[in-house]
Amino acid sequence: MVRFFKKKVVDEKEAERLRLAFKGRYRHFKLLLNANNQALQIMADIEHALHGRDAFGMAFVRDRCTAISVNVLRMIKSLENLAPGKYAGLMPRFDAVNREVNNVLSAKPVIPDSPPVLSLSEIDRAATSQVGGKMAMLGELKNKLRLKVPEGFAVTTRAYERFFMETGLRDEVNRLVQSADLEDVEALHVLSVRIRQLIVQTPLPEDISGAIRSAWLALETRTGSPLTVAVRSSALNEDTMGSSFAGQYHSELNVGREDLLDAYKTVVAGKYNLQAIIYRLNRGLRDEDIPMAVGYLQMVDAVAGGVAYSRNPISREDDAVYINSAWGLPKAVVDGSIPCDLFVMSREAEPRSVREEIQWKPVKYYGCTGDSGLCRKAVDKSEAGKPSLEEKQRSDLAKIVLHLEKYFGGPQDLEWATGPDGDLYLLQCRPLFESGDGSLSSAAASSMPETAEVVIKGGVTASPGAAFGKVFILEKHADILRFPKGGVMVARQALPVWAALMGRASAVVTARGGIAGHLASVAREFKVPALFGVADAADKLKAGDLVTVDADNRTVYVGRILIPDKKIDPGGRSIENSPVYNLLKAVGKWITPLHLLDPDDRRFIPENCRTYHDITRFVHEKSVFEMFAFGKDHNFIERSGKQLYHNVPMQWWVLNLDDGFRQAVTGKYVSLKDIASVPMLAFWKGFAAVPWDGPPSLDRKGFMSVMFQSTTNPDLVTGLRSRYTEQNYFMISKNFCSLNSRLGYHFSILESLISERTLENYVSFQFKGGAADAGRRILRAEFIGEILQAYGFWVTIREDHLSARIREEDETHMKKRMAILGYLTLHTRQLDMIMSNPDRVAFYRSRIKKDIEEYILDPLSETCTL
Repeated sequence: MVRFFKKKVVDEKEAERLRLAFKGRYRHFKLLLNANNQALQIMADIEHALHGRDAFGMAFVRDRCTAISVNVLRMIKSLENLAPGKYAGLMPRFDAVNREVNNVLSAKPVIPDSPPVLSLSEIDRAATSQVGGKMAMLGELKNKLRLKVPEGFAVTTRAYERFFMETGLRDEVNRLVQSADLEDVEALHVLSVRIRQLIVQTPLPEDISGAIRSAWLALETRTGSPLTVAVRSSALNEDTMGSSFAGQYHSELNVGREDLLDAYKTVVAGKYNLQAIIYRLNRGLRDEDIPMAVGYLQMVDAVAGGVAYSRNPISREDDAVYINSAWGLPKAVVDGSIPCDLFVMSREAEPRSVREEIQWKPVKYYGCTGDSGLCRKAVDKSEAGKPSLEEKQRSDLAKIVLHLEKYFGGPQDLEWATGPDGDLYLLQCRPLFESGDGSLSSAAASSMPETAEVVIKGGVTASPGAAFGKVFILEKHADILRFPKGGVMVARQALPVWAALMGRASAVVTARGGIAGHLASVAREFKVPALFGVADAADKLKAGDLVTVDADNRTVYVGRILIPDKKIDPGGRSIENSPVYNLLKAVGKWITPLHLLDPDDRRFIPENCRTYHDITRFVHEKSVFEMFAFGKDHNFIERSGKQLYHNVPMQWWVLNLDDGFRQAVTGKYVSLKDIASVPMLAFWKGFAAVPWDGPPSLDRKGFMSVMFQSTTNPDLVTGLRSRYTEQNYFMISKNFCSLNSRLGYHFSILESLISERTLENYVSFQFKGGAADAGRRILRAEFIGEILQAYGFWVTIREDHLSARIREEDETHMKKRMAILGYLTLHTRQLDMIMSNPDRVAFYRSRIKKDIEEYILDPLSETCTL
């Protein structure tokens, strides 16, 4: 029986209705694509943050999590408009993932319940979560080791938390922090001022202020004399290995009864000093990870004070005890304001001096008599040049610090003072951060280039290493706002405030200061080479000059010098394993992993979306399907897919979304001369630039691998009609192109927007599959990734799945990258089968590079080493 089919004719009204319907669908589709692009960029930002060296804070984490949630939800809503009710399972999965992300973000450290105030006699290391690291260590020294520590008390972390919660400070501080640009130092300065003013102007809850006054009276009764105290920070995470916060917080010294409460608020506000904010950012610490306890310690009428190290902090091979000392309170030592004595002591049962460097110490700090605060006083000339510690005091101090090293199981950094009676008082104890080996080999030192010009020689190595950069001279605090990334910090004093720049500086040179100062400690933590005590540094080094600082050899050279046997490194900035890093890593598990790869797999369903990336992958794939389905399901010739008529063996279908054709095309075929799409034409230029020679010749192992894959997957059997040889679809408009390709044994997805608006331009490419075994497929993905990275793509590879992106380049640049992808789409077919043969891989690498640079790129303007 013969059947005759009558072609359905679309009347004008029906055609207009379909045209309007398609335009509405295309609008939703473009919104979906834009949201998808934003989501992929956010995922790239997160992956870059986890693999990069740049610091980031909680504002970055919260911003990216919020932004990706918003964009994924937009994609779901747009798909709902394209296919109402068809993918109802997406919203429950989105809600579930969103809930997991919020659970990670909302997790906070538990602040233990405790009284507002604890006496130092009640404190040891077990109370760290209640009173912070500094006071907990002092309690341990006093109550467990029976060492001499000034009397005092601590205002607890619970009191701090109540102060912030009950007065509304917590919400307001969070609002200010989250709205600030943490990459803008000037914005951080404004943030710091606003928060500190807010804290000092807020009254304390009455029971907390009453508890502080009561503790003061009890302390005054115990000491039996008029009392002044040092009010010092004791935050959680302070004085820990790798995060000492040395000099970053604030202390109020010689405080009397009338200033007790104001001093507490001032010290708490010091948590938001500019240098403390930047330090936390560079250390990857969340604001909420650091509740602030505050310690009140009886002032010591110090004859001398300083810092003792149980080992050399810049040489792991030197186990001598290093004692730095000056007249008066330790302030002159820790802030590097004057030269201090150095006593190097042996580790014997009765330590003895093995080296002494006695400095001229013209001034000292002491608590002002009859008033709060510190006074600076000239030292009598007869005393200025004398040793600030007697031999017995040095020996006793060395015994103590060695005992503490053994007790705590690691090198220690001890702040101390001697009283009028000659007794030693311990003021602070924390782990000592050691770095470097402290010296170059003599061979390396003697083989410096003859052309190396020395600007400065001398000083002391405060932090080992070598680095180069342009000189920036710090004169005032406001200079912090202008300091450039990678600059060499040059200052007259090694002030703790300059530590705010350690995340940006390549090296530090100061006229005064030593290895025991707070700035030196922070430089060692950040692995920034530091050379201190260079008297004429600020005069000999000129702003803007490029120099190389070799802190180990105490030398500064003109220009960039490659020092033999030494790696020139601008310093370690990684925040890996910090609280913020670990939180982003935890939340990233619900964002970036991709489990849904093959849209033809029966498991490619909404219920199997486990991450935001899965949802975006599913929605993107289904949106493309729904757009094509509309053209197929409606007899709408002007907007339905047309087969590309061209001299290639594969079948290509093109769906014109809007203005992708130069003119109306009738019939079922379209030719290249009818195509107006900028990105599609760029892709095709590369695809057709060099004829394909066919699959590479196989060795026996490669052939057997292909045969095995073909027998286990019927879609790969040569000669059979397969969905992997048919589904090559372009969706285009004038500046947009989306390609879903099944070429040979792999599939790829390409999406691009290219126009004169550089900031909107992007190319996104995904690739997976192959005929060979998993190992060879992975090597092929890495091979393609290497090529794309060489031409500026940001590449991510998981197993044999490759994702590559490039964005915000000008139109010409983006068209060339699309052409490269066109070339690779054709010429990397079946290369997985030869990936275990190094010679064949090298041959194809060389050939691909030659073809790309000869036929696609301008060889005079762009070349690349693969």
